[in-house]
Amino acid sequence: MIDSHHHLWRFNAEEYAWIDEKMTPLRQDFGVSELEQIARQNGVEGFVSVQARQVVEETEMLLDAAARTDLIRGVVGWFPLEEPDIDDVIARFAEHDVLKGARHVLQGIDAGYALTPEFNRGIQALTRRGLTYDILITHEQLPAAIQLVDQHPEQAFVLDHIAKPAIGSGGVDAEWAKNLGEFAARPNVACKFSGVVTEVRTPEWDLDLIRPYFDVVMEAFGPSRVMFGSDWPVCLLRESYAGWRDAVNELTFSLSESERGRFFASNAETFYRIDPRKPQP
Repeated sequence: MIDSHHHLWRFNAEEYAWIDEKMTPLRQDFGVSELEQIARQNGVEGFVSVQARQVVEETEMLLDAAARTDLIRGVVGWFPLEEPDIDDVIARFAEHDVLKGARHVLQGIDAGYALTPEFNRGIQALTRRGLTYDILITHEQLPAAIQLVDQHPEQAFVLDHIAKPAIGSGGVDAEWAKNLGEFAARPNVACKFSGVVTEVRTPEWDLDLIRPYFDVVMEAFGPSRVMFGSDWPVCLLRESYAGWRDAVNELTFSLSESERGRFFASNAETFYRIDPRKPQP
């Protein structure tokens, strides 16, 4: 099992301003020791660590964490993609094989930002280095994300958190499902089934509420382009790590054994170019 999406931080209210006072479970440190405990308790063999701050120091911190544990199989860092010297900035980290991708948070900002020439030159720099780009958006931004992907057919993209649809008792948003299907029609994109439980708008949630979203995602991307992610520790706002793992495990019961293997491990290995670990003799 590979968890394709989690975060680490040493909490500081100024540096992590998005963690407001209502997010009490997140206002503490989450480091390598906590990650190792999560792995032991939940049978996780590897993680992809994803940036949570928009500074290069975040990339340095995650690479340092990866140097201290074999559990971190990949790092998705942050780079100033719109800066003219982006190639030189990325080159500083080229020696780290565990660096697999980059992310700039597009959620909550004008959709046109990702379509500017400066930002797209940054994406081209990632393509030259063979690095994946994680797309973090809300469902309203899917049309702009499609335009971004269409400009870079050779770039591997991974959509985080199924584009954050608003999940409620009214059923699946038809516009989200339509746009997600159009996005998934591009062969160079994959999707993380992660960050779903925190998008639930009702006081309680259960499998019946989120199963239709899982079905839409699987129908759109197919079993070879969807991967498991916990979004730990952010998931703690609504559910424990084990609770989310068990829920997703039940959602995948209808998949074949090989499809479950792709969902829980090999799809992340493919899109993040992670070498599978060979069994010990």
